[in-house]
Amino acid sequence: MRAPEFTIRRTTIDDWRDVRTLRLEMLADTPMGFAERLDSARTFTEADWRSRALRGQNPRGISVAAITTDGRWVGTMGGYVPDATTGPLLVGVYVTPDFRGRQAGVTDALLTTVEEWAATYGSTLTLGVHEDNARARAAYERRGYTLTRHSVPYVLDKSRRELEMIKQL
Repeated sequence: MRAPEFTIRRTTIDDWRDVRTLRLEMLADTPMGFAERLDSARTFTEADWRSRALRGQNPRGISVAAITTDGRWVGTMGGYVPDATTGPLLVGVYVTPDFRGRQAGVTDALLTTVEEWAATYGSTLTLGVHEDNARARAAYERRGYTLTRHSVPYVLDKSRRELEMIKQL
């Protein structure tokens, strides 16, 4: 089976409809993976979605999408630098189910793009992953991320933990 063809690019304000569609899909598919609930995201206005789409143009942040040759959005990742001490953080990671896995290459392509961006701001890239998301943890470990000893309560369920992972760039 041949790997699907796709491109990776930064999002723009005009992408707001695709950003919305993919975000709603990701919240429905993996509710524990994000710090927001689907019912809340459904209440956002066009202005809210335009603001999110514009994150791809932020000089201290990045938002990228994987888009097939026929225009389907199949993955997204983001990053930002909250402050110089913290350094770059990886956020909003999602690949649609039928484009997951090493053979498809979407996760690797998105992550390479964000890692290259992060390297311009620091020597590490840090992320948080829900303790029950073994699939995501395995994908990050394959790419050289390691668990630190740090964790925090998961924002949507304080009885669960978000584990910190880090990679030296």
